[in-house]
Amino acid sequence: MDADHVPVWYRGGGVEDVAELKDVMPESTKQSDVRLSGQTLTHGWEDEDDGVDLMELAAAIGARWKVILAGSVVAGMLGFGASSLMKPVYTARTVVMPPQQQGSAAAALGSLGALAGLAGGGIKSPVDQYIALMQSVTVSDRLISRFRLMDVYEAELHSVARQTLLANAIISAGKKDGLISIEVDDHDPKRAAEMANAYVDELRLMTNTLAVSEAQQRRRFFEQQLEITKKRLTEAQVTLQESGFSAGVLRAEPKAAADGYARMRAEVTAAEVRLQTMRRALADGAPEMQQQQAQLAALRSELAKLEQREASPAQRDIGYIGRYRDYKYQETLFDLYAKQFELARLDESREGGLIQVVDVATAPDRKSKPKRAMYALGAAVLAGMLLSVWAVVTGLRARRPV
Repeated sequence: MDADHVPVWYRGGGVEDVAELKDVMPESTKQSDVRLSGQTLTHGWEDEDDGVDLMELAAAIGARWKVILAGSVVAGMLGFGASSLMKPVYTARTVVMPPQQQGSAAAALGSLGALAGLAGGGIKSPVDQYIALMQSVTVSDRLISRFRLMDVYEAELHSVARQTLLANAIISAGKKDGLISIEVDDHDPKRAAEMANAYVDELRLMTNTLAVSEAQQRRRFFEQQLEITKKRLTEAQVTLQESGFSAGVLRAEPKAAADGYARMRAEVTAAEVRLQTMRRALADGAPEMQQQQAQLAALRSELAKLEQREASPAQRDIGYIGRYRDYKYQETLFDLYAKQFELARLDESREGGLIQVVDVATAPDRKSKPKRAMYALGAAVLAGMLLSVWAVVTGLRARRPV
């Protein structure tokens, strides 16, 4: 054999073949090329032994397909049987439509300017708020107490029962229609429907006690402001009545001051005329004459209070004008708050209790869980995967030389 034609990747055998190659090769290459060729031969054998081909994997699985198929079928049957032994779960579903925000007072709120931001600023869509209310601790505790879920869930702690209830109740909102869907899982179909409907009842109760909607928040805001302004208006009125009347007020507020002063003067004049008329027919000691004289004296006293002046007329005029303007301001503010309060109450009456039920939850006649087909399919697929891995590992071990 010519040394120049000796293949580098020689697959003839082991160490004995390498020794035979040394006899036919030149001395210059015996110490280097053959040694390197021996190393290459050894590495070539190891690479071929460690490599894994897809065809070999398929062959290993195909050689044991009956075992894999039989194991998958048995596992599927076991999964189906295990799901049959589980306690059935029924799902009751109800759909509600939350009240929409009223827009009848939008124009009126716009006339308030900054007050509109105070009354309705930061109000978001109520759908998320309604879902949060139904998932609150208050509602959960009421349902736990109402349906005795501590015994149903076999929970020793109230927190455990609450977590179980939240896991069994799925409350979500539709992205397109905005409807709220309430789904409750329970082993008793009747109880599942009653619990789903109970969520709606609790939501109505919470919305009646809390200011959730825009109209409720506006009504609460204007109600508080109305009470404060009413108190301030009463104080301003009392202060104004104690101030008296001056000519400066007539110049500052001609119509208001003139009307009040003229009305008092007119009453005094009318009382004097009545007294003169009665003197023509009655004696001075008659009870009617005494009553009319007392009434005239009271009116003159009130008129004198309006006309009396203090030591410093200028300061008195300024003080009275300030009190009068404060009174008019509180009066105007009170009228404004009262009007907006009535509008908010009107909107609240339109939406109050209008949590409309689209679909009432009824006792389901078919169970929703467990799904036997899914359990059987999952068990069969899992068993098939595990048996396929076993077949590949077994085939590779059988192919590798000892």
